[in-house]
Amino acid sequence: MAEEAGATHLGAVFVQGSTREVNPERAREIAGSVRVPLVAVTANLSPDEAGRVAEESGARVIQLHGDELEGEVEELRELGDWELWKAVRVRSGVDIVTAMERFGGLVDLLLLDGWHPRKLGGTGTTFPWEALEAVRDRASGTVRFGVAGGLSPDNVAAAVHRLAPDMVDVSSGVEAGPGVKDPQLVRTFVERALRATRAQAQARPDPASGRGSA
Repeated sequence: MAEEAGATHLGAVFVQGSTREVNPERAREIAGSVRVPLVAVTANLSPDEAGRVAEESGARVIQLHGDELEGEVEELRELGDWELWKAVRVRSGVDIVTAMERFGGLVDLLLLDGWHPRKLGGTGTTFPWEALEAVRDRASGTVRFGVAGGLSPDNVAAAVHRLAPDMVDVSSGVEAGPGVKDPQLVRTFVERALRATRAQAQARPDPASGRGSA
């Protein structure tokens, strides 16, 4: 359903105790039934453990959502041919700059998420968008950004227009209940995200003419 709606990736959560947790066997069944890449969402696993989960599930992306260190990320990079995304819980622009300095050269994308004092993610908490706006120009061309945390069909277009992310991530914002996705909310979220992305691309100035390009 998500693939048909236009989603470019599907996330499988391998965080013990999460309401969305699945096992690698079930995730592999899902990965084998779609064409879009599976993202293995992990937190505070050792590089060997994270790599094993990715291999067993068939994931092509590993999302690190815990307090992983630079050395662990480097080690995981050497273990397999997958993309690495590092989640960052953002309270201010300082958190983004620090993450860029620590992980910008090690990962394929920094996923900016809302901050929570006890939970690592999936809380539906929005991070202060102005934090990314303040450092976006400085980061241009050096690192890809994803935006997560508190996104829903109601605000995803605004997030795309304001922040120009390389991707948007949603979970609780398209659920009918904890861990249960609502098909209509998924379809609406993806439709609005893609529409906003197209509009932004059309409005982007054409370097040759100084006008927007279509």
